[in-house]
Amino acid sequence: MADTKTILLVDDDYELSDGLRSVLEKQGYRVIQARDGQQGKQIIYQQRPDLVILDMMMPKMGGYPVLEHFRDKKDAPPIIMITANEGSRHKAYAEYLGVIDYIRKPFAMERLLEAVERGLAGTPPGEEPPAKKKMPEG
Repeated sequence: MADTKTILLVDDDYELSDGLRSVLEKQGYRVIQARDGQQGKQIIYQQRPDLVILDMMMPKMGGYPVLEHFRDKKDAPPIIMITANEGSRHKAYAEYLGVIDYIRKPFAMERLLEAVERGLAGTPPGEEPPAKKKMPEG
């Protein structure tokens, strides 16, 4: 399908990453995985994903250096940051760097899917995405 959206998932937690990949693929997305920020940056340049889901804390390179790198790039994909960090300063800095959403772990899958749909549609946080998908039963 030519209109299949590609999502890059950058997270070093294999169990979480594989679970998210499975859910996103069931929603019809093509998912690429990276295990750290360095690998994520390379994939963004090589594969040009439509959206990135980025963990904050990872080995080699975490999420903030990736955000800092792409902050002023006009062709940067929309980025959703996921994190177990509770600090409000971290959220404020991520928003300053241009994330379209900041989601604290653990999170409801519906919450992430809504953020993905908004990000792909270019809809600001807090607004409903144009064509809301429902998570499959079971």
